[in-house]
Amino acid sequence: MSANTPTETPADRDAAVRSRYSDGATRQVPELCCPVEYDTQYLTAIPDAVLARDYGCGDPSRHVHKGETVLDLGSGAGKICFISSQIVGPEGRVLGVDMNDDMLALARSSAAEVATKVGHDNVTFLKGRIEDLALDRAALDEWLAEHPVRSDADLAVLEAHIEQQRSAAPLVPDDSIDVVLSNCVLNLVLPERKGQLFEEIFRVIKPGGRAIISDIVSDEDIPAHMLADNELWSGCISGAWREDLFLKAFEEAGFQGITVLERAEEPWRTVEGIEFRSVTVEATVGEAGPCMEHHQAILYKGPWKSVQDDDGHTFERGQPMAVCGRTYRFMTSGPHADHVIGIEPREAIAEGDAQPFACTGGRVRSAAETKGQGFNLTSDSPGECCEPGGDCC
Repeated sequence: MSANTPTETPADRDAAVRSRYSDGATRQVPELCCPVEYDTQYLTAIPDAVLARDYGCGDPSRHVHKGETVLDLGSGAGKICFISSQIVGPEGRVLGVDMNDDMLALARSSAAEVATKVGHDNVTFLKGRIEDLALDRAALDEWLAEHPVRSDADLAVLEAHIEQQRSAAPLVPDDSIDVVLSNCVLNLVLPERKGQLFEEIFRVIKPGGRAIISDIVSDEDIPAHMLADNELWSGCISGAWREDLFLKAFEEAGFQGITVLERAEEPWRTVEGIEFRSVTVEATVGEAGPCMEHHQAILYKGPWKSVQDDDGHTFERGQPMAVCGRTYRFMTSGPHADHVIGIEPREAIAEGDAQPFACTGGRVRSAAETKGQGFNLTSDSPGECCEPGGDCC
């Protein structure tokens, strides 16, 4: 633990983080990162200066897909952005947001070299706080250079300008991102801003999009004296969420399908008996809109007897549970897709003909509903029951 006198001032914590990561932009600081294995095919295009200043605890980029628009929170020297750039390809786009001018300078100075090596230029680095993705801090710096704040009246003008900028020209617009990434940065956000952080992540993701977050979590509550230690805070320790509360934060922000993709078996560090380890979590933004009846059903394949989703729907193993069209689309295309079977009605119900559906999630859909109430077919011959050329019948 630091021998410095601990302080609890948010400004002091903020300054400690800025100082430590500015130092990390000019030299390698090994204690800021966990050992992480990346796909080596993507590393050859990235300058050594960037690779040496990778302060992460996971690799969320391995869950990115071709053509996606990616936002990396706390992008630092740009490593995850440059890897993601190669995965999404020229059809995709990558944005990196960071507040540290030294890290941004290193990332921007490396972007042209990476673009030349990979054959496309699709990475942009932006200055902003990850808990306030609406405010363009670079544009604010330029405005302040021409409009210095010297009085209370000047401050009022500044505050009005900030609110106008957030609404008229947000740094990251609503519903504009396919996947938000972050690698060991969310824990650096001050406690009083962490709720806003998750709200902002949710705001910028498109319906059906997702967040893939690698971060440090603790197995116990962190005591007050550790929370007040700026060295532990800037070293990604004191600001860590307790593991269960980290997942709860996604849920409270409105995410669904929250899944632990990776969890380090051994802790990265242990401080006063508290274990701090890396986890990578995926969370999805569901589709908004009313619940409408399309006579669809979801059959949960198992192995559990029953499960409940984040909307409160209960799915019994092997039972065709009645769902609305919105839930059906999410369950059959989102993170649950491998665990369920979607059952469509024999005759589809057009959007304009669909009626409101009481989406309680606890009713078994009758076969008569999916086939149609007047269905009375007797087939003349057996249907296809095996692969062509098979001998199962």
